Amino acid sequence: MTTSQTAPPSVTPGRRRTWRYLAGLLVLAVLLVVAGRLAWSWLNPMGEQTVDRSQPVLLQSIKDLSRFEAATGSFQVVVDLEKDANFLPDAVKGSRTLFVGAGGVDAYVDFAGLAGDALTVSEDRRSVTITLPPAQLEKPNLDNERSYVFAQQRGLLDRAEDFLSGSPADQRELYVLAERKIAEAAAASDLRARADANTRSMLEGMLKSLGFTEVTFKAGTRP
Repeated sequence: MTTSQTAPPSVTPGRRRTWRYLAGLLVLAVLLVVAGRLAWSWLNPMGEQTVDRSQPVLLQSIKDLSRFEAATGSFQVVVDLEKDANFLPDAVKGSRTLFVGAGGVDAYVDFAGLAGDALTVSEDRRSVTITLPPAQLEKPNLDNERSYVFAQQRGLLDRAEDFLSGSPADQRELYVLAERKIAEAAAASDLRARADANTRSMLEGMLKSLGFTEVTFKAGTRP
C-alpha cells in the first residue's frame, strides 16, 4: 500500500517580489523616521538659542586692603513675607512669599586703624604688647545659587498685574530683608569673638617665630 504526499506549494516569483517590496518599504520608513528625528533635533524650529552679547568687564578701581579676614559664618533664613489689602480678601488682592536666603558674613580686623603706639616692645626685645581694634562684620553676601523662592501665593489682581506688566514680581525686597535678618543674626552670634581670637592667635604665632617669648594683647576702641 502506497501513500501519496502532497508537495508544498511553490512561491511564485510575483509573490516573492511583493515581499521584497514590502521589506524595502519598511526599511525606508524606518530610515525616514530616524532621519526625521535627527533633523528635528538638529533644526528644532521651536527651540531656543542663547547668545551672550555682554560687554567686557570694566575695572573701575583697585583698593589696597590692610585687614585680616579672621572668620566667616554661613547663615540661612526663611523669609515669610505677606502683603494684604485693606478691604479685599487674599484670594483677590494680596500675596504671601516664602523665600530661602542663604549667604555668608565675614569678620575682619582692620590694621589700618592702628595708632603709632599700638605696638610696644620691651627693652630686651623679648616681650611685646599689641593694642588691637575689635573685629568688625562685613555686609552679608547672599549666594544666588542657594537663595530662591520656595512658595508663593498671589491674588487674582496680583496675577493679572504681573501678566499685563510682562515682568515677574520684583524680588529685591526679599533679598534686602534676608540680608538684614542675616546681618542681625551675625551680630548676635560669636562671629566677632571668634575673629578676635583667630587674629590674636595668628599674631602670636608670627611674633614668637620672630623671637618674642611673651605677647600681650590689649583691646582697642572700635573705629
